[in-house]
Amino acid sequence: MDYSEIEAGEIIFQEGDRGDSVCFVLEGTVDIIKGSSPGNEVVIASLPKGRSIGEMSVIDNFPRSATAKARTETSFLTLTQKNFDEILKNHPETGIKILKGISRLLSLNLRKTSSRLADYLLPVS
Repeated sequence: MDYSEIEAGEIIFQEGDRGDSVCFVLEGTVDIIKGSSPGNEVVIASLPKGRSIGEMSVIDNFPRSATAKARTETSFLTLTQKNFDEILKNHPETGIKILKGISRLLSLNLRKTSSRLADYLLPVS
């Protein structure tokens, strides 16, 4: 993994960028920002130390679905998809643990999103 430090306001990755890594926040807070109507952005989450960002990209290799921007001075570790694949190949038990952790995060995020979406939908008659 690679270690990085950035200042408040710096972009870690931009929505639409090629996604090929997951980051683990060691110190600081990272805002997750989603583009909405033309020219507008919405902070959809603020992630403190101990959280991960970009975990979908080591699974699906699609472009980034949101922008990650440091709210405060932030340090983080980055695990690339290539290195994750190497862990899976050479240390499958460790790779499976990481994969299960990522799956739990994605499941939790989907549950939160579904709950928020339900707040905006009309009730079924």
